[in-house]
Amino acid sequence: MAYANYTQAAPAAQGFSGIIGGIANRYTRYAKYRRCINELSALSNRELKDLGLHRSMIKSVAYEEAYGASA
Repeated sequence: MAYANYTQAAPAAQGFSGIIGGIANRYTRYAKYRRCINELSALSNRELKDLGLHRSMIKSVAYEEAYGASA
């Protein structure tokens, strides 16, 4: 049986601005995630049902909105 692995190394000289940019990007995505959770949580069960959602789906929908991938 054969296995194939692909590993991509991070750029060695990312620099201080790259680090700050990465932190800012993570903060922006997390803020979008929290905002989405807060907005969906404020809706009633009936409003969520109209959107085709259940209250248990709020975190996964917010994650997909903020990070672009399903949880």
